[in-house]
Amino acid sequence: MDIIRNAIRLVPDFPKQGILFKDITPLLQNEEVGHLILAQFQERFKDIKVDAIAGIESRGFLFGYALALKMGVPFIPIRKSGKLPWKTVGMDYALEYGTARIEMHQDAITPGMKVMIHDDLLATGGTAEAAAKLVTSQKGEVAGFSFVVELDFLKGRDRLTPYSSTIESLVHD
Repeated sequence: MDIIRNAIRLVPDFPKQGILFKDITPLLQNEEVGHLILAQFQERFKDIKVDAIAGIESRGFLFGYALALKMGVPFIPIRKSGKLPWKTVGMDYALEYGTARIEMHQDAITPGMKVMIHDDLLATGGTAEAAAKLVTSQKGEVAGFSFVVELDFLKGRDRLTPYSSTIESLVHD
């Protein structure tokens, strides 16, 4: 996974002082790396039944939708509150300062549907956990989680294991 790691741009002090931001924009500009990322996720989930992929706004849409197409399953956008045009269901979750809400269309998941949740980066796990709660609130099952990058020192994975033991990250930092 060094080719993926080396393509990620490190941006110091963004979005605030002391943060080293992992910018995946260069991955999007490299077709070879993009194909590698999709192939890796497809391989890692080949033995797991996945009925849909839910991508978390906004960078979770980038590889999540492409992966859904490759796997031949629907894509479910999970967006910030107020961004979807149809009837929605939502889930509130805690941020460092305050709360946020994510939503999806109320008809996106049918009972028993096995949903992989995808985002670009796993940090503390709060947003991915909220997505898992949203999926299960609609009687869906979390088939697994996929991330391009995981910041291991923040232990976000620990928040996700109650929903699925399948957590795949291509790059660990």
